[in-house]
Amino acid sequence: MKKLSLAVCLSFAAVSVAALLPLSAQAQNIAIVNGKSVPKARLDALMSQVNKQAESQGQQLPPDLDRRARDKLVLDEIFAQEAARRGLASNPDYKQQVEMARQALLIQALFVDYQKKNPVTDAEINAEYEKFKAQASGTEYRARHILVEKEDDAKTLITQIKAGMKFEEAAKKSSKDPGSAENGGDLDWANAGSYVPEFSQAMIALKKGEMTEKPVKSQFGYHIIKLEDMREAQFPPLADVKPQILQRLGQVKLSQFRDELKAKAKTDYKFSQ
Repeated sequence: MKKLSLAVCLSFAAVSVAALLPLSAQAQNIAIVNGKSVPKARLDALMSQVNKQAESQGQQLPPDLDRRARDKLVLDEIFAQEAARRGLASNPDYKQQVEMARQALLIQALFVDYQKKNPVTDAEINAEYEKFKAQASGTEYRARHILVEKEDDAKTLITQIKAGMKFEEAAKKSSKDPGSAENGGDLDWANAGSYVPEFSQAMIALKKGEMTEKPVKSQFGYHIIKLEDMREAQFPPLADVKPQILQRLGQVKLSQFRDELKAKAKTDYKFSQ
């Protein structure tokens, strides 16, 4: 027969003691340890915390989570009682840590309370969406480029491409841009402002399918640019970006609340920022 672990034995003992209590007391406690109750409310709080964390991280909880949580709380009570018996509660380091923990929990409660009472509204989300959408309007370009260090190398490649070499093959073979070389120099869709001015000016001057006749110099080296296509800027529907906007606006509101409290406080301390 498999030997029971200490935790299981302790839980059996707790159940035995609880059986002697009135039913109302049993419903409120998960165990009695040395005459002191371990309230069920503590278990409920722990389970709620673990469930929220698992949900936010997309994790699956073990089927015996309730049993593990009960074991942990009863053991914690045993160890805490022993620490108190040894007088460790009067230790200065312990008191300091308790105070820091108290402040951290109280601050967390403050911010949670503020967010509950000041939720991000649909109107605010829609306004933020329209603002980003307006900023993203205009023309998008899909270009390829080849980046080399020397102008003469760029001129040679231009000659070879005009003679029949495929632009994509030339990019894979010669481009020094690690982000696009393997894809034949493809830079995907982007607006002109995504590139350095020299590159943008040369790119927007091209017609669809054209390549720069001369190397384009920038801080990175010499570019050969080919314009694959153009289109009106695309923007995802609100439903696709609403969670990100909601999170961002929530953070902005919370940051403003923090700044307000900081500005109102009377202190002789000088913040670094």
